Amino acid sequence: MKKSTSESDALLLRKIKNGDTAATRILVDQYVDKIVNYGTRMLGDRSESEDVAQEAFLRLWQNLDKWRAEAPVIHWLHRVTYNLCIDRLRKKKLVNIDDVAEPEDPFENPARSVHQAQVSTMVNKAIQKLPERQRAAIVFTHQEGLSNIETAQIMEISVEAVESLLSRGRGGLRSLLEGIRPELEGDV
Repeated sequence: MKKSTSESDALLLRKIKNGDTAATRILVDQYVDKIVNYGTRMLGDRSESEDVAQEAFLRLWQNLDKWRAEAPVIHWLHRVTYNLCIDRLRKKKLVNIDDVAEPEDPFENPARSVHQAQVSTMVNKAIQKLPERQRAAIVFTHQEGLSNIETAQIMEISVEAVESLLSRGRGGLRSLLEGIRPELEGDV
């Protein structure tokens, strides 16, 4: 898939404003998986993250005239998704990661697959225990692959604040995962 740019997004959004349903499908297809995956990492619930993604796209359609063309739409969608996730987290405060289905494992070695799944579950549980803003910074940069600058823009904070959140988040993860360090470093 071709990397999206603010120019290609602006063209798609102009077409969408003019009622082009094919452009709508293209835009949704480009971004829905990223938004659902981000929501799942923040909320620990794929079904709930699908609801959040639907709400994020609905808000995009409702605010087409307000969208600024200088950045890719994914930045705007990430920001809205971030806010929606934070709202949901604040309402329920506890997320049970055990309710999240394990993803299909692409590894050929069954023992390594089991080990990787266990490590992933432990790390995800630890991430869920971080404060919301630290969790968001960790997910955006380490799991979504965004730069600190992009994360700062989405979270509407300075790059220095992102770096501080990442530092505290990493420290928190080290503390939370210290007791299972041999399992994290183990070879299978």
